[in-house]
Amino acid sequence: MKRVAVAGNILLDVMKRIETFPEIGMLVNIGETSYAVGGCVPNTAIDLKRLCPDFEVSAFGRVGNDDYGRYVSDALKKEGVDISHIKQSALPTSYTDVMTLKSGERTFFHFKGANTEFCGSDVEVKKVDLFHLGYLLLLDALDAKDEEYGTKAARLLAGMQAQGIETSIDLVSAQTADFIAVAGPALRYCDYAVMNEVEGGMLTGIAPRDAGGAPVPENLRRICESLMNTGVKRSVTLHCPELSCALDRAGNFTLLPSLALPKGYIVGTVGAGDAFCAGMLYSFSERLPLEEAMRIASCAAACNLAALDSVSGAKSLDESLKLEKLYGRRELIC
Repeated sequence: MKRVAVAGNILLDVMKRIETFPEIGMLVNIGETSYAVGGCVPNTAIDLKRLCPDFEVSAFGRVGNDDYGRYVSDALKKEGVDISHIKQSALPTSYTDVMTLKSGERTFFHFKGANTEFCGSDVEVKKVDLFHLGYLLLLDALDAKDEEYGTKAARLLAGMQAQGIETSIDLVSAQTADFIAVAGPALRYCDYAVMNEVEGGMLTGIAPRDAGGAPVPENLRRICESLMNTGVKRSVTLHCPELSCALDRAGNFTLLPSLALPKGYIVGTVGAGDAFCAGMLYSFSERLPLEEAMRIASCAAACNLAALDSVSGAKSLDESLKLEKLYGRRELIC
């Protein structure tokens, strides 16, 4: 049995459908409001359990003593995720207002809450094969500086590796964050790094897209190479709506177009990156080739896109892969 620990952000998504993004001082109607789990830990852990129920998945993080915290904990437990390591904070449970347009585009307004207190001493991992941490840049205590390792997150990851546990990280596209200072040190203690092309570009200073907005494969490869050079041990994976790509330690670069989903298929995009990441974590644990890993991850992400919230669309591995047969993949034009 494969054992995966998912640590970091735990929050509630308060999802609101809106007509358009308002100008300052203007009013826009909210058409629908719903609640769902959110953040790296609930999204990735639930997606992974749905993808492969046989995996032993444990959650590490903090919630408040409030209805939001109980909602998220109950949802994780219902899916078969071990919640015994989740700590209670004096601060309220973190939450995000997810403002979603009919097109699926969304903007996030985030309250950090209990996540700010989650720290290395909250993590006591035993008998785990893979330790996944996210989202860096939204975990104040772990994003803090460390004289020896650079950041507290880097110290935590180094401790995992010292125990023979493989490590993985995920980031968040935080506009005001110092990507290099916060995420850079952690990369040195990662076996696997998974992020979107925006985050990869911000970390390396390499533009992932051209002036017309199209992904540039050569630049994506350069981003992967730059990240590998920071010390990532096994592989770097980037994902974006059009494609995903990955580079391993041997220098093998693989690029895979996304599924050719029909018009109207996408209901929401919140949590799609976590679904992709869950597919990669499954594949890392099973030692699958990177192309196969991205194939699974992109199908898991496509399942997510059919639901408004972050986890309702998650399916088993077999059901996820059926989407590839049903829709095929895009013709990649870069």
